[in-house]
Amino acid sequence: MKLELGHIDIHDIQFAAESAVKDGVLYVNAEAVKALVLEEENLKGCQLEIARPGESVRITPVKDVIQPRCKVEGPGGVFPGFVSKVDTVGSGKTHSLRGCAVVTAGKIVGFQEGIIDMTGPGADYTPFSKTVNLVMVCEPVDGLKQHDYEAAVRIAGLKVAAYLGELGKDVTPDEVQVFETKTLGESFTEYPGLPRVAYVQMLQSQGLLHDTYVYGVDAKKIIPTLIYPTEGMDGAILSGNCVSACDKNTTYHHQNNPVVADLYAQHGKTLNFVGMVITNENVYLADKERSSNWASKLCEMLSLDGVVVSEEGFGNPDTDLIMNCKKIEGKGIKTVLITDEYAGQDGKSQSLADADALATAVVSGGNANEVIVLPKLDKVIGMLDYVDVIAGGHDGSLREDGTIEAEIQVITGATNELGFNCMSAR
Repeated sequence: MKLELGHIDIHDIQFAAESAVKDGVLYVNAEAVKALVLEEENLKGCQLEIARPGESVRITPVKDVIQPRCKVEGPGGVFPGFVSKVDTVGSGKTHSLRGCAVVTAGKIVGFQEGIIDMTGPGADYTPFSKTVNLVMVCEPVDGLKQHDYEAAVRIAGLKVAAYLGELGKDVTPDEVQVFETKTLGESFTEYPGLPRVAYVQMLQSQGLLHDTYVYGVDAKKIIPTLIYPTEGMDGAILSGNCVSACDKNTTYHHQNNPVVADLYAQHGKTLNFVGMVITNENVYLADKERSSNWASKLCEMLSLDGVVVSEEGFGNPDTDLIMNCKKIEGKGIKTVLITDEYAGQDGKSQSLADADALATAVVSGGNANEVIVLPKLDKVIGMLDYVDVIAGGHDGSLREDGTIEAEIQVITGATNELGFNCMSAR
């Protein structure tokens, strides 16, 4: 499967009478976007704001971040299962608006939602302080249940990202990247001298607003399966979860998964990147056993030499991570794990809730319990009411002078377990 991904660089977003992409600027008709959002019957209001890198702006509570994209050529459309039909994506040509993002915010859904600071020390911990962001502050109808509110905001965000992405359909990209994965039969003969490597991506699927979607299906309902890596890049995997902000994979992370990008960059040079296995993170032991059994079985069927495994979340999913490690290593396949750590504010506690002697190669995204003081900023997009109760905050996190003392757990993307951040630990 071959995907040509054309990047259109966006340097600014401006409100205008007509939506368009021109000379690196995304012009947005605010009324057209609001009308699109309010097609969701469970939303009664939408405030649109623009947040630019370096501005004294804080966005909270953040729900999802999405990169605008459109399908230019080939089967399927963007965000299959929600915005488009469930045709298989990952091939043909897709355009992305690089350098900008749609950020959904508003009244809190679940306590694990986050903060994006566009300047100051907090900005150093999130990649979304470097993007120009169109922020949708969505207001639910009265009495709406949490799951219905999450679904309404999620779908509204995807529709807006698709609407904006379509503006770049006829624009010549600034850069075109080509990604291709051959069939399994072809992969055995393409680079016979290089180690066969695959990527096992663990998807957050514990329920209670900890959900990920694959072609519109809740990942807790799937068994581990093979996909082409380009499918995830092309919008097949979407976030619907309120796991702690620091290590939550937003939809933007799935669209721009750096593990996939780095493995493609090494394909044919140091390794033979033959495919991708997606698996879920479960609550009950039987489900954990089933999924790790299947994930390791698929790795064995691929005749792999090595596997990269990434986690999402912490605590309970640490068990899934270690089960995957033990069972894949048990097949004679070397594993590299990507996780983050919850080692206490002093860094001296056990980093993971589970461990095993076979986990000999682990990449850390940093310690989420590290404490930071965020300065008062000039503008808040959203609301500060929930700072004391979101994961990583505490009673008194929001100080009288407007500063915030909290763990970096509150910052969206701070310890991302795909490595989409600038932290590690040793």
